[in-house]
Amino acid sequence: MEKTILTNNYGEVKLSGSEVDIVELIQKLRNDLIRDFLDERFLKDYVQSKYHHSDISNIKLEFIRKDLKDLYLSAVNTNHYKPLIDEIQSHERTSLVGNEQLFYRDVESIFEKYIFD
Repeated sequence: MEKTILTNNYGEVKLSGSEVDIVELIQKLRNDLIRDFLDERFLKDYVQSKYHHSDISNIKLEFIRKDLKDLYLSAVNTNHYKPLIDEIQSHERTSLVGNEQLFYRDVESIFEKYIFD
């Protein structure tokens, strides 16, 4: 059965409903977010806004970028995204609105590792 997913970046996306298709979409969306954070200005602005931490050393920035690149190349953690995968599989039409936090938690865990060390 075909599934329709509403996304902020791509509008309406049609999927076959297989878990492989769903995980591929999740990986694409996650990697788009990671690409945004690889921009140093975007990363610094986000960390300042979210954590009220304005002074990140260049060394920490390099470690964060390295970990983000590693995450970008890695497979999606299906346990982390299980609630979203289940929601998409069980509904014919799903919106990602409200599920953005799953994507942000993936990258925020990296930030927190270096900001709060």
